[in-house]
Amino acid sequence: MTGRQDPADRAERRKVSDLVPYARNSRTHSDEQVAQIAASIKEWGFTNPVLIEPDGGIIAGHGRVMAAQRLGLNDVPCVIAEGWTEAQKRAYVIADNKLALNAGWNESVLKLEFQDLGEVDFDLTLTGFTLDEIGDIFDDTGEGGSGEGLSENYSRKIEAPIYEITGACPEIPQMMDRAKTERLQAEIDDADLPDNVRDFLRYAAERHTVFNFRNIAEFYAHADAQTQDLMERSALVIIDFDRAIEEGFVRLTKKMGDMANAEADDD
Repeated sequence: MTGRQDPADRAERRKVSDLVPYARNSRTHSDEQVAQIAASIKEWGFTNPVLIEPDGGIIAGHGRVMAAQRLGLNDVPCVIAEGWTEAQKRAYVIADNKLALNAGWNESVLKLEFQDLGEVDFDLTLTGFTLDEIGDIFDDTGEGGSGEGLSENYSRKIEAPIYEITGACPEIPQMMDRAKTERLQAEIDDADLPDNVRDFLRYAAERHTVFNFRNIAEFYAHADAQTQDLMERSALVIIDFDRAIEEGFVRLTKKMGDMANAEADDD
């Protein structure tokens, strides 16, 4: 609206002790979430000021104020809602939280972001996602899943799964899909290429083989000890989590590694 000054146009710092929570705030903040917000503030500082009434009543930012208290901050940046009616303030307490919840995620893009951040050992939990939630994003074993990308599941397994026989032993073709690989290799064979280049590209085409790790786990449970050992060394199953990390089958951020060690110490 022309001529209106938006609250975000001007920020000022207010003492945390002067900020008053809205008594009828319907949004709850668990200790875990407040800890996450505090970790975010510690990493990036205050990027989203608290929205308050002129007298210090909090309209939006209750969780941020609680996190500031936990961090022992004396003051925080605030923006002032000037001239709002009582109804506008009360409605915005709800809208500020609900509007954010109405957004969704592009999980394929989110997966790429987590992969790239993991490559540089960034603490992924600072994004607000738990390790289980991040693992679920990479989990393609749900109903109707293609199975592609299942090797990523191992990146979230802190406790090695126990492999037990639950059904018939799968046949080899049931454990992998080589259709795309074979089509590409046929094109490579038909191309006019030096032998060494053709061999290299044929090996590279194997990357398109899709493994069905659910069936592989069942096959492993049926296999003899020698076959099981070779499957473990091929990273088809993970039995010893520390060994998987050491051999490079599993990559963890430092934070995830510390959490895995902490869980082991608690056992």
